[in-house]
Amino acid sequence: MHDIRAIRENPAAFDAALARRGAAPMSSEILQLDEARRAKILSSETAQADQKKAAKEVGAAKASGNEAEFERLRALVAEKKAEVAAMQTEAKELDQQLTDLLMTLPNTPLEDVPQGADEEDNVEIRRWGTPKTFDFQPKEHFELDGVKPGMDFETAAKLSGSRFVVLSAGVARIHRALAQFMLNTHVEENGLTETWTPVLVREEMMLGTGQLPKFGEDSYQTREGWWLVPTAEVTLTNIVNGVTIEEGYLPRRYVAHTQCFRSEAGSAGRDTAGMLRQHQFEKVEMVSITHPDKSLEEHDRMTRCAEGILEKLGLPYRTVVLCTGDMGFGATKTHDIEVWLPGQNTYREISSVSVCGDFQARRMNARFKAAEGGKPQFVHTLNGSGLAVGRALIAVLENGQNEDGSITLPEALHPYLGGKTTLAADGSLS
Repeated sequence: MHDIRAIRENPAAFDAALARRGAAPMSSEILQLDEARRAKILSSETAQADQKKAAKEVGAAKASGNEAEFERLRALVAEKKAEVAAMQTEAKELDQQLTDLLMTLPNTPLEDVPQGADEEDNVEIRRWGTPKTFDFQPKEHFELDGVKPGMDFETAAKLSGSRFVVLSAGVARIHRALAQFMLNTHVEENGLTETWTPVLVREEMMLGTGQLPKFGEDSYQTREGWWLVPTAEVTLTNIVNGVTIEEGYLPRRYVAHTQCFRSEAGSAGRDTAGMLRQHQFEKVEMVSITHPDKSLEEHDRMTRCAEGILEKLGLPYRTVVLCTGDMGFGATKTHDIEVWLPGQNTYREISSVSVCGDFQARRMNARFKAAEGGKPQFVHTLNGSGLAVGRALIAVLENGQNEDGSITLPEALHPYLGGKTTLAADGSLS
């Protein structure tokens, strides 16, 4: 959420930042609500002061025996009391209207974020690895002989509908091995704290990280009111919801492997073949809570953590900075990491690493006490995939494919597969 004081001080700058994201100017509407709210609060405080003054005079009138003055003052107290209550209710309603409006507005981009409308305007900053040259036409993951026995979309459709999958045997083991490998690497080499969190959360938690109110259709809600997390960003970031921590406690670096659930509203017809875009999937998520002065440095660090996973797996990738028109709602800057998929002959996103500044912290009221004292400040939050497990599985299968339908597996996974090195054409590990 945005700082109303910053909007008051420089509304033109706020509108210009929104314009960079293709959003309409909002400062005028925001400031009108803010002024009406503040005026109502001031009127309420004035009426409350009059009420207190009259209440003191009531006793004096009673003591002096001035019955007429006593009744007049008593009526005035009752009138002011009702007036104060009405004004406070109106002020509260205006405050909620202002909060609701601010909650719908995206974060503003940093100055160095490239201007653009969509993914075509993203800027590549580096590449790693060279895509393998095949002596045959490479296939997509779901077409591979070794994969077909362990990747069942037909049974999944019977169980749950489209965009679900049942994994079994060797493919399921590779999928599990990838998640374990990612977690161990992040904990043992990258210094993240492994965390296990619920996948059902209260509505306030979805509000805190920005999934609500604007993007409710993209997630699932139970009849009891819980929301299924679209990513562990929701739970990990909200660990500091409503908390004021000591500066020395920063940074906090978390990692969790969870199921994730997305309705994929508005994505009809996109990536429907295979398991690239699913309603239920697994992700290893990284979240950092930092001092404001350290968040950009942490952003680069988290990006390297995600890139390092791909390098250990020997998977070529490229890293891009998202343009203003392609960034997520809560981000102020985002790096996307795209892995090479030979079956599609292109790079596809496997991780988004975003710095959110104090945008989420304001929604969550998450602060820290500076070591030198003073008023508590908002923390900065960051999140990123480290990595999407299903997409990593796709990349491993497609990049390791052989002409006979078998798949050569990355060396980094061998210890997690009991020394097995290959997914055979019949779907078994050997």
